[in-house]
Amino acid sequence: MNLDIIIFFIYLLSMLGIGLYFTRRASTSPDHYLLGDRKLGAPVTAISMQSTSMSGFMFMGGPAQAFQEGWHALWYAIGDAGGSIVNISVLGKRMRRLSQLLGSLSPIEYLENRFESVAIRVVGAVIAIVFLFSYAFAQFIAAGKALEAMSGFSYEWALIIGVGIIITYTVAGGYLAVAVSGFIQGVIMFIGVTAIGIMVLPEVGGLTGLNASLRSIDPSYLSIWGKDLIYYGQWGVIIGAVLIYAIGYMGLPHVVVRHMSMEKPNTAKQAVLWSAGFNQLFTFTPYILGLSAIVIMPTISDPEMVIPELVYTFFPGVLSAILLSAIMAAIMSTCDSLLMQAGTTLSRDVYHRFINKRASQKQVLLVSRLCILIGGVIGIIVATYQPPTVFTLVVFAFGVLGNTFLVPYIASVYSRKANKVGVLCAMIGGSVTNIFWELFSLQGITGVHPFLAGLILSVMAMLLGNLFGKTPPSSPVLEAFELAKLNRDIPKNLEKGIHEGLAIEAQNITKFIRNKEKVTNKALPANAKMGR
Repeated sequence: MNLDIIIFFIYLLSMLGIGLYFTRRASTSPDHYLLGDRKLGAPVTAISMQSTSMSGFMFMGGPAQAFQEGWHALWYAIGDAGGSIVNISVLGKRMRRLSQLLGSLSPIEYLENRFESVAIRVVGAVIAIVFLFSYAFAQFIAAGKALEAMSGFSYEWALIIGVGIIITYTVAGGYLAVAVSGFIQGVIMFIGVTAIGIMVLPEVGGLTGLNASLRSIDPSYLSIWGKDLIYYGQWGVIIGAVLIYAIGYMGLPHVVVRHMSMEKPNTAKQAVLWSAGFNQLFTFTPYILGLSAIVIMPTISDPEMVIPELVYTFFPGVLSAILLSAIMAAIMSTCDSLLMQAGTTLSRDVYHRFINKRASQKQVLLVSRLCILIGGVIGIIVATYQPPTVFTLVVFAFGVLGNTFLVPYIASVYSRKANKVGVLCAMIGGSVTNIFWELFSLQGITGVHPFLAGLILSVMAMLLGNLFGKTPPSSPVLEAFELAKLNRDIPKNLEKGIHEGLAIEAQNITKFIRNKEKVTNKALPANAKMGR
């Protein structure tokens, strides 16, 4: 076995070791296994959130899109560069406070508790399970293709080995293993893509030389409308391409769960700085490498293998193994989070909520682990048939999840008037619109990106649903909502009563707040007190 392959497998086994290290701690309670006991600091929160968000798409789908469409692909990068700042700034503090006040351990459970509707949990769980696994399957395909190129194994064996390790450490170590490995993998991603960019960009004469070469090959590569001006005049496509990553992360359950697991609400301040710096330095390079490949290797048969081919071209064996670990880092950091969140949804939001309400903590943990394992095995089987390209599958799953949950999550922390009817309408309207837009190729007919179409329908449905909804949130929930708005941590004497043992409907919130009447009266604005 070559030295570069040995180095690469040492990296894979190191990730496995992280999962095994956290096994005992993860097994103590659902709160530890599903949220890391809400103890994550700013660096881990921020970097793991970004590595989770970006996935194998940044090393395979994004460069392939740039290779095929030219500079138009950078619209996605522009949105991505600001996505983390928007996500943490808008949701971070308030969702951290409110999720704890409501005793919520999953993003779907949080929506049910906030809007007091079982239907929201059912609809949310179904959509989340289907599209989280679809998203994960795209990462499986990317893992198999990447490991095949690196190791020389067949695609099937590469898929089994790579994904098998991801499943194992996720099942064993739970959320802490996923978060810590995501942080490490984010650092590897940044170092890897930066090193590749430093070597490749001078070969094409920098950005100036690259643009001159692209112009000589086909001037439309330089157009904002894409190669051959395929999107000419379609501003709806461009706006959607920017928005899907600029605001779409706020609708992804496996991303927003990072808000819920932060050590404290004010952790969000430092997390914004960490994630913003990471994004500005990382986001654009993979797309530029895809553009560079048009000049360096114009006849490549599979555009999704642009970065692996560039690495093998410019780096010797051992270095190539180290740098290609960045690709697996990107894939693994997203794949484990998707599996973790899908397992959480199945165990907490389906099994514990509807099948066995009296399940013990050990039973919930066991079911979560079994769901991750079974879902992973099914994913390996599906991925062996290599359904649509990584880019297509990621954008589709990303868009549906974003259009389902984005508006409800924002409304949950900013709108007192939002009710369960409005949230249900927003979830169904946004997701169905995105699905139909994709299935019937309506982007080509309307000139509007599927994500933008779903976002518009989701907002409209929310507003209309709120008008016709006759059941406003209860007084305890509104009191928790007001407390979450405060620009300070939850009082320690109040926080002590909030733990994973809360009833699913968070019925004890009333008791907590009333027992701390003096604290609440001092803290809440006058209009909140009048609402009691």
